[in-house]
Amino acid sequence: MSKFKRKRKPTTPGEILHQEFLLPLDLTQKHLADHIGVDVKVINRIVNEKTSVSTAVAIKLAYTFGVSASFWLNAQIALDVFYAEQSLKDIPKRITKSKRA
Repeated sequence: MSKFKRKRKPTTPGEILHQEFLLPLDLTQKHLADHIGVDVKVINRIVNEKTSVSTAVAIKLAYTFGVSASFWLNAQIALDVFYAEQSLKDIPKRITKSKRA
């Protein structure tokens, strides 16, 4: 098992969106969806962790809230890596320099 394997699930992009942006700004999912030009189902599925944040949506969220697209994509990547690590059964050990005779 990798020493880098996470013990705690990262905060999801949807949770960040909901807790750090929608609630403090008193925005509904519908209002945000209309503002960035996506169906409200897209925002709802992100908030409820039913879908990933796409690059296009990350860019739209970045411009809307004054953060970088990387902010949203890095949160998504952290979550994807966490789930991948949880599902992998055989994680290889680190390769070290071999000792030849």
